[in-house]
Amino acid sequence: MKKVYPDAASALAGIVKDGQTIAVGGFGLCGIPEALIAALRDSGVQNLTAISNNAGVDGFGLGLLLATRQIKKMIASYVGENKEFERQYLAGELELEFTPQGTLAEKLRAGGSGIPAFFTKTGVGTIVAEGKDVREFDGEQYVLERALVADISLVKAYMADKAGNLVYNKTARNFNPNVAMAGKITIVEVEKLVEIGELDPDQIHTPSIFVHRIVVNATPEKRIEQRTVRPK
Repeated sequence: MKKVYPDAASALAGIVKDGQTIAVGGFGLCGIPEALIAALRDSGVQNLTAISNNAGVDGFGLGLLLATRQIKKMIASYVGENKEFERQYLAGELELEFTPQGTLAEKLRAGGSGIPAFFTKTGVGTIVAEGKDVREFDGEQYVLERALVADISLVKAYMADKAGNLVYNKTARNFNPNVAMAGKITIVEVEKLVEIGELDPDQIHTPSIFVHRIVVNATPEKRIEQRTVRPK
């Protein structure tokens, strides 16, 4: 099956629809699928539920979709860098499901592994546990968390072969492997594409079985969320 598409728009064509759940890799602005997010905005789909560690910044990353009001609900662990997100949430225009960061990662990993739910100590005794099943194991309280499976996953990797085996670059690995697993359809944006057989099997981070479509973005912007430099 051919997995390589000429651009981000064609990689999304025919599969993105209104009302879908979209999982997006990245941590802050590190390792986000920039071209795919922009193409998703340009597709005009509405009423999306977005699963992501954070909500991007104003005018970049998922901030693009917030500005156009294409996201109706965010499932995230950190949203503090986006003023438009804050405005929409406080105005009651945007739903938010706050999830502890480690729990969010495990919910995605579990979803990709076919595990429907799991127990964790994180959030016990807080608003995170409200309305959820809490049980005792070995004298400790644990809260039941449901796994996450997305209709579409948007992933950023450094390199892929044409089969869809992926290699991430350092900390850009962050949420991307779990997001890649959790999507019913996973679309990957890469900087470098190589022939099948060129990747060392021991260096592959995500195997091709999880990847359905690939697009090359050789020169991503890689914007820095908050650049801090040492005085000269």
